[in-house]
Formats: sequence, structure tokens, C-alpha cells
Amino acid sequence: MRLITWNINSLRLRLPLLQKLVEEENPDIVCLQETKVPDPLFPAEALTALGLPYQLYRGMKGYNGVAILSRLPLTSVANTPNWCNREDCRHIAASVETPGGPVLLHDFYVPAGGDIPDPEENEKFAHKLAFVEEAAAWFSETPPARSIVVGDLNIAPLEHDVWSHRQLLKIVSHTPPETERLNAWMATGFQDAMRRITPEPTKLYTWWSYRNKDWKKSDRGRRLDHVWMTPDLMPGLRDIRIRRDVRDWESPSDHVPVVLDFDPA
Repeated sequence: MRLITWNINSLRLRLPLLQKLVEEENPDIVCLQETKVPDPLFPAEALTALGLPYQLYRGMKGYNGVAILSRLPLTSVANTPNWCNREDCRHIAASVETPGGPVLLHDFYVPAGGDIPDPEENEKFAHKLAFVEEAAAWFSETPPARSIVVGDLNIAPLEHDVWSHRQLLKIVSHTPPETERLNAWMATGFQDAMRRITPEPTKLYTWWSYRNKDWKKSDRGRRLDHVWMTPDLMPGLRDIRIRRDVRDWESPSDHVPVVLDFDPA
């Protein structure tokens, strides 16, 4: 089974890029974040034409939004939390039937957190910390099994998930309050599948700022996009690839797709 996760940064704007990616990778499931499209305007027909007829999505105008697109039937998971009581379309979950039994798939878009890493001075940062804390508490109370978490978690937790550990310790996305909370969330029953395939100290990035005129030359990236799997699924992990080349496509997202190959038996 092949799964792609991608912060597409506007689904309708980058629909041609998604089409190209699907043609190249032939995925079974695509998880998107930051779709930025309200549900009535979701391009369902165009995505069905790409061979992804099963679709779950939650969106809003201009901000956030998540979607799971699939060649395989999806069952929506009800009763997931309204994170931080915001109704801001940052999480969607689905059950996918596989030969080995159902797999529970969570697609997350964690708040970015603004620029100031102080929850008292920056409400956006306070929201981010609260969101991750709430997610950790929920998964702790609802222990995961045969589950995968993917998405833009907006935190680069490890030293080699950023271009400079020392210089980014006080920059939002790599501060200790964020990384500690993210690790606590992962510890509720998940393992870092990306780092199982590519252990540290190899650098891994999935995001490069638009502010870098030559992103490839400066290579000041961060691993903000993640794939977590429960231990019962890890034996089926086959490969994870980061599609760095997509960052050079015309009008790209600042994130690139992550491609997961696994056997869910």
C-alpha cells in the first residue's frame, strides 16, 4: 500500500501539481493538509478523475483544511475531538480496510504557532502548545492500535530535523516546549517511521521557506511533516521517501510530499 502525505498549501491552486504527483506515484491514499477550501467548493469530481473516488474532507475558506483521498473505501471516524474547541479543520480520521484488517488513519495539521515562542506574549504559540498537549492526552486515553498519524505537525523534534539545531532552539517549530510535547504525543503509542528508515544523524527536511530565494543552495530546511505508526504496523514498513524535487515544480507548496510504502497485513 502506498500513502502520500502533503501540505499542499491550497488544493485548488495546486490541483495540477497533485495530478502530476498522483500520475508519478500511483498512491492508494493521499492525505492533504492546508487545503484552504470550504466543503461546498471541494473539487471532488476532479479528484475522482485522478482515481481517488473515496474522499473525506473538512475545510474552511482561506485557512487550514484536511482531506483524505483514496482508491480504497474509507469509513469516517466519528467522535474525534474538537481540538481546543476551535472548529478549525485541523484533523480528520478514517478507517481503511486492508487484507490484514482495518487501519486507522489520522491526518493532522497542527497550528504553526506564530513567530514568538512565548505563550504569554503570543496566543498562537499558546494555542499550538495546547493543541499538542490535548492530542497527547486524547491518544493516551484512547490507546492506538493498527494506527497511523500523518500530516504537517509543524514541529521538527530532532537535532538533525533542522538545518541548525543551535540556531533554531529559540525559533518556533524547534523550541524545547514544542519538541517535548510532540515527543510526549508520539510516546502514547507511536513510533517515528521516517527515522526508522533514515536514522539520525542524516538530515531530513520536508519544508523550506518561501523567503529563501534559492532554497536548494541554502538548504535551510526543517522536518515538519511526519509519519508515525503503531508498533503492530511497523513490521510492514517498506520505505519512506521525501519528494524534494517537488519543491522545484512551478508554483510549489513550501512543503514537499512524503511517500510511505507499507504492507498492512
